[in-house]
Parts: sequence; structure tokens; C-alpha cells
Amino acid sequence: MPEPDDLALLVRAAEVAGEIAMRWFGRVRPRDKGDGQGPVTEADLEVDATLRAMLTEARPGYGWLSEESVDGPERLTRDRVFVVDPIDGTRAFIDGAKDWGHSLAVVEHGVPVAAVVLMPVRGTTYAAAAGRGATKDGAAMAPSGRGALEGATVLGAKANFRPERWREVPPVERTFRSSLAYRLALVAEGRFDAMITLRRAWEWDIAAGALLCAEAGAAVTDRRGGPLRFNGVEALLDGVVAGTPAVHGGLMERLA
Repeated sequence: MPEPDDLALLVRAAEVAGEIAMRWFGRVRPRDKGDGQGPVTEADLEVDATLRAMLTEARPGYGWLSEESVDGPERLTRDRVFVVDPIDGTRAFIDGAKDWGHSLAVVEHGVPVAAVVLMPVRGTTYAAAAGRGATKDGAAMAPSGRGALEGATVLGAKANFRPERWREVPPVERTFRSSLAYRLALVAEGRFDAMITLRRAWEWDIAAGALLCAEAGAAVTDRRGGPLRFNGVEALLDGVVAGTPAVHGGLMERLA
């Protein structure tokens, strides 16, 4: 279980991150990180540095894993670890779009126990703690309740629906949002029936959203149906599938 005030700490930290990011919004100078890692901006780096200082000062015994920080083996020795994406959806942030945010989680022995996904432009905060449910702006949330795969709304990039990935391409309505954490949050609140990404994905993109889904009552696994475990050596997961139990099950049955 999380420390009683870990969730409150994450909320405060996410609000600070949002204030910093909005100061940069619309005036960043992106550069490419190279090696296929995508773009980074001054805002990503300032948010990362601020969150690291704020969170590790408050919890000096916790480890640290973030997209924009140099990784090291120290976190593997810690029972609890902050898993953070300073700005999830950096390309959307650069483009001046709405669908980027901050993804913060505390992971204990590989399992998320406190999580916040804050979407500054949308003015929305999603939060969850193990055993305490999940909320959107303070109100309890739950998945859509859809009981059949056919016609379900599924968030995912086009590449996920190539025929070779499926025994049978699912009969769903596909759509997309830039931030992976936001996609998970949208499933948790029931605006979409499921989300899917079949590529290997970084832990910081998934940790917070996975807890939102689990605490809201959605099914959430890797692409093979296994449990999601965090603070791994590589910090990579074998994809993620989340949705109502029926839609999640239907997707898993059809995956190649």
C-alpha cells in the first residue's frame, strides 16, 4: 500500500509540472534526442529536474525512473520508486495541441500504488491509489461497461491493427490520442471501451495509467495477457491492452 500522503504529494508535484509546462507552451525549441528516441524540449527538461528535486527531497528513500533522466542501477535496490514521464505526448506539446500531460506514479515492489495523470490544457487531473479507487477531478470514475467487442471504441495507432497482428482483425471503431497515459485514463473514465499498443513501451508511459485503469475496474495487461510489472532492468513492457473485461478479453482472443 502507498504511504498515506504519497498521492497528495504526486498531485502537488503534477500541478507544479503543469505550471512550468504552460509557461513554455507555444514557444519551445525542440531538438531530436537521436537513436529513435524522439524530440525533447526545454520544458521536458525543466519539468524533469523540478519533479526530481521535489519528489526525492520529500521521499529520499525512493528510487527514480524518468524518461528525461539518466538511468542507473540504484532504483533496482529500492522498495519504492517514482516512475515519471515529465511530458507525455511531447509531439502534441510541440504542436500546440491539447493531448499531452504529466504522468507520475509510485511503484512498490513492481506494482503501481499511487498515480496521477494531469492534463494541463484540458484542466483535468486523474488520480488513483491502491485500494482507494480512481478519480477524475475528485469524482469517482469507472470503465464504460461495454459487454461486447463488436463496435467497441478502441484507442490505438494504425499500426496496431495491421492484419498480420491478428488471428481476426477486431470489429471495432479505432481512434487515437497522442499521450499513452491519457489513453489509459480515457479507458479508466469510460470515454473509450479499450486501448491497445502492441509495441514495447516504456514504463513511464504506462505506470500511472495502468493504476488508474485497475482501480477504476478495467482489465489491464501486457499484450500477451500477463500482469504489468514495473521497475525492471530495461524499463520496457511488452505492450499494453486495457479495457472493460469483455472488450479486453475479446481483443486478447483475436491477437496473433
